[in-house]
Amino acid sequence: MLFKSLEFKNVVGQKVKVVDIPVLEEESTFYFMIQVRLQTFITAIYQERNAKKFYSFKEYLKRVMKWPDYEQLFQCAELKNNA
Repeated sequence: MLFKSLEFKNVVGQKVKVVDIPVLEEESTFYFMIQVRLQTFITAIYQERNAKKFYSFKEYLKRVMKWPDYEQLFQCAELKNNA
């Protein structure tokens, strides 16, 4: 799975970086849910006055998503014979 990061300045001008944002195809069943959660997460960070400089979206998803959905989203196909 590919991940992207996002860097922006919050309401007080502090630089904030969000990493571990999964890149999904539009046909994915999780695409809409991840887009909505990302928008909610970024809006909450943007409004904070004393925000941290670094956030992990993957860790945020671990807290707010149901565990079976989280596992299904981040499941990694095992490679045979270290290929």
